[in-house]
Amino acid sequence: MKKILLLFLLCTVSFNIAIAQNDDEKNIKDIQAVLKSQRIAWSKDNIEKYMEGYWKSDSLVFYGSNGIVQGWDNTLERYKKAYPTKEHTGKLNFRINAVTKIAEDAYYVLGEYHIKREVGNADGNFMLVFKKIKGEWKIIADMST
Repeated sequence: MKKILLLFLLCTVSFNIAIAQNDDEKNIKDIQAVLKSQRIAWSKDNIEKYMEGYWKSDSLVFYGSNGIVQGWDNTLERYKKAYPTKEHTGKLNFRINAVTKIAEDAYYVLGEYHIKREVGNADGNFMLVFKKIKGEWKIIADMST
């Protein structure tokens, strides 16, 4: 009887681990899809579409070389001011170095961005915090250099 109980427990634990790994893999793919959508929108000079990857909230935090910007509207305005034309937005590429789970509904992403553009290329690093909000992965904090 003990062997059957032990076998049952091992099967249950293995099954739960497999489900958790599948969930993590799906979450990472979904987060990568958000980043891909942002990359495409940016490269089409569509900053509003790019911003769909961010949490549309006054609590969104963007931390860049000019300090902290609080809120979705202010972050959009910051992007429009810093990248006023297609020559400034250019073509965006990301290199994702790590996607790490920090809670059931949150991950951080470490990476690099590379923008090829007519007014001079721009490169830097970023750390994004993604949170699942109303069934969608959104960036709730962005630190970009």
